Amino acid sequence: MSEKQTLVLGVKDCPKPLSWIILSLQHVFAMFGATVLVPYIVGLPISVALFASGIGTLVYIAFTKAKVPVYLGSSFAYISAILFAKEALGGDISAAQTGLIMVGIVYVIVAIIIKFIGKAWINRLLPPIVIGPMIAIIGLGLASIAVGQVGLNGKGTWQDIVIAAVAFIVAALVSTKAKGFLKMIPFILGIAAGYLVALGLGQVDLTPLNEASFLTIPDFQLPMRDWNFYFGPEMWAIVPVAIVTISEHIGDHKVLGKIVGQDFLQDPGLDKTLIGDGVATALSALIGGPANTTYGENTGVVGMTKVASIWVIGLAAVFAIALSFLGSITALISTIPASVLGGMSVLLFWGYCVKWYSEC
Repeated sequence: MSEKQTLVLGVKDCPKPLSWIILSLQHVFAMFGATVLVPYIVGLPISVALFASGIGTLVYIAFTKAKVPVYLGSSFAYISAILFAKEALGGDISAAQTGLIMVGIVYVIVAIIIKFIGKAWINRLLPPIVIGPMIAIIGLGLASIAVGQVGLNGKGTWQDIVIAAVAFIVAALVSTKAKGFLKMIPFILGIAAGYLVALGLGQVDLTPLNEASFLTIPDFQLPMRDWNFYFGPEMWAIVPVAIVTISEHIGDHKVLGKIVGQDFLQDPGLDKTLIGDGVATALSALIGGPANTTYGENTGVVGMTKVASIWVIGLAAVFAIALSFLGSITALISTIPASVLGGMSVLLFWGYCVKWYSEC
């Protein structure tokens, strides 16, 4: 464990009301792009993914006794497996839902084993030299998405690159040069700067605002509605991915522990963090959402702002739940151009580079 870094707010510290709201919104912005991108790619309801993200984070907080400032969002690791399961059944999500529920059960089983026989065996099964490359692979996958959002894949325009650069530079400068409260909200300021530039360049599509209803009900999709779970081979193709995401889970908690100066694998314990993550994923699948996972984007926010307050994470989760019912607000956030989120993603991607370096 590295020496504890100076924190602006510790895990148990609660900010003043206005600061609390702004700091929590920053985490919402950090997770929003990736959390809604996953259901968009695999064809699941975005509103359900937001709801599941918020509920899953609160479930995680409860299982870990509010000791770990982790935010859970949609996992990229299961995208290929979910698409395969859906396509094999002609678009039916039954196999995907059942598979993700089984993934949650795998997490719980591993947690129970760790509870009774300790975690030494998992350290031998998944040593740093194994976890590091797994995290690097996930991070490189996110990097390719960020490059596409910025427009550096040959499909973007010069406007996309300028917008992303402004968002990136403002957030980076605020994070390194600002003082006081401004230093704690680099991502909000970076997104705001990028959005204003995008407006000036005519790159913001406000159509979603005109089409959205203020209040909506998330399109929950209970598994097979008659509870006839699908246990065919398509479902079992999803379960092995749990090995990768458990590795990512361990890496995330090690890195966050180094940022905060605590060993979260000891207190509250790897068994409790795994159960919280697993139950969150199973609940998400039950209502038609994607798998949940600990979010490197939000760990990056904690690392850059030195705000580790569990109160901030908890309120961000409440905001995510509220967003799933507020169609107009969700539509407003959805008007943020991909290039703005790309600029932020490039910045947050460094969190995965740090995790890879830390483990290897």
